[in-house]
Amino acid sequence: MGSGKSFIGKQLAARIDQKFIDFDAEIEKRENASISEIFQNKGEIYFRKLEHKVLKGVLSGEFSAVISLGGGTPCYGNNMDLISNSQNTTSFYLKLDVQTLTERLEAEKAHRPMISHLEDKEKLEEYIRKHLFERGFYYNQSDKVIDCSGKSSEKIISEILEKLR
Repeated sequence: MGSGKSFIGKQLAARIDQKFIDFDAEIEKRENASISEIFQNKGEIYFRKLEHKVLKGVLSGEFSAVISLGGGTPCYGNNMDLISNSQNTTSFYLKLDVQTLTERLEAEKAHRPMISHLEDKEKLEEYIRKHLFERGFYYNQSDKVIDCSGKSSEKIISEILEKLR
C-alpha cells in the first residue's frame, strides 16, 4: 500500500504496449462496490476470498497485461504460490522505506479502509512497520525486488524493464 504500484504499473503498461489491470479496480467493478464498502459491508474474510477468485481469473486471462495487485493480495491463501506458478508471469516487489510510505499514506488515509481508523502519524508508522514485517516473507518471494526509495518513476520503470530482459 502506497508503494506506487498502480502509478508505476500504468506507466509501464503504456511503455511496453500492454493492457493494465488495477487489481483493486477490477474487484470493485466485479462487485459493483468500492473496496471500503466491501470491507465495511461484507468483511475482510469475504474480501480475501473474492480477491483470490478474481486473482485466479486475471492470471488465467488470455492476454498479456501488467497487473497492479493490492498490498495484501500476495499474503493471503495461496495467492503467492498462484502468482509464482503462473506461466509467463514475473512478479515485482516495489520496496519503499517506512518513512516514505508513512508520508504518502498519511495524505491518503481517509480513502484506505485498512488505515482510515489510525488516529495519528505515529500509529500509522507503527502499522506500516508491523505489516511490512508480517508481509515481508511474501513480498520477498517476488521474482524481482526493486528498491524504490528516492527514485523517480522513470528510474523505477527503467529498472523493471532491465530486469525483464
